[in-house]
Amino acid sequence: MKISIIAIPAILSAALCGASFAQTPQTQQTAPPAQGPGPAPLQLNSIAPPAKIQFPPQDPKNFTAQSPTSEEVNSFLKQLWGYDPNRVWQVAGIQKTDAPNVSRVTIFVGEQGVSHTPATTVFFVTPDGKHAIAGSDVIAFGANPFAEVQQKLAEQALGPYRGAKTKDLLLVEFADLQCPHCKEASASMTQLAQDFPTARIVFENFPLTTVHPAAEKAAEYGVCVAQEKGNAAFFQYVQAVYDDQASLASHADQALTTAVSKAGADPAAVATCAATPATKAAVAASIKLGQDVGVNQTPLLFVNGRSIPVAGVPYNTLKQIVSFSAQDQGSSMAVPATVRK
Repeated sequence: MKISIIAIPAILSAALCGASFAQTPQTQQTAPPAQGPGPAPLQLNSIAPPAKIQFPPQDPKNFTAQSPTSEEVNSFLKQLWGYDPNRVWQVAGIQKTDAPNVSRVTIFVGEQGVSHTPATTVFFVTPDGKHAIAGSDVIAFGANPFAEVQQKLAEQALGPYRGAKTKDLLLVEFADLQCPHCKEASASMTQLAQDFPTARIVFENFPLTTVHPAAEKAAEYGVCVAQEKGNAAFFQYVQAVYDDQASLASHADQALTTAVSKAGADPAAVATCAATPATKAAVAASIKLGQDVGVNQTPLLFVNGRSIPVAGVPYNTLKQIVSFSAQDQGSSMAVPATVRK
């Protein structure tokens, strides 16, 4: 079994428009952190459904580091994995390493109903206690690892939005209007707006100009549509661009003009607005915000600060994550509108 310490399971990764999203730390079959023979593997003796996962007893010899504590690690993992009711884990060891004040954390983790035997995943916590190193990834660590990004997005994600004026449940999508995966993800974003009507869902431009030459101009036109006609018109414009996305490669000006008209805005006024320094600065600010919070692919969705490569996640899983985040924040949107009584 392969388990990732990254925010979502490795099985949900996908090749998206931006740089690939690294997923996997080192994993292996369950074994104790200390040297010596491990427990005998559990054997399946029938074709009956797997029993509840049984973790081996914790060995105090595997807890040699003062920091982080087991409570901090459990709080961190709850933030990452708590949306999945079948995901179970146990802190198996927190050990000193040869690197000063760098701790090695070993976790037994598994999925109920999948296997008797948990897998092992390992990550390292930096001396400041604020970061975890999992494989080739450096991610935020702590009881609330997404708080810093959440605060930055609450303050600076000022793009067009749908839904609530409040930011108790804040979803921020960074997208490229010429990105095919962003087009594919748009259905999920629309469904989220329906299922979570009191969420604030913000669109931030992140044009990948090296691979999508028309994306920056499409973003600039969108800024001007929102300024002229408001948020609702902006999302009509986005949908119109996605509907004729293939034309951006060969007839970008015509495709964007048509999309502006479908949104009810004046194409000539929007074209003039799009060429202004202020509009270009607005797109640049959106890109800078994305870079600051670690956007390395599109589409990337932040749910109360937690990043999710939305095009690679089944909608039901995405809805689970949003519901969990809302519940964790104490929001009234703990349950999606479609299932609330």
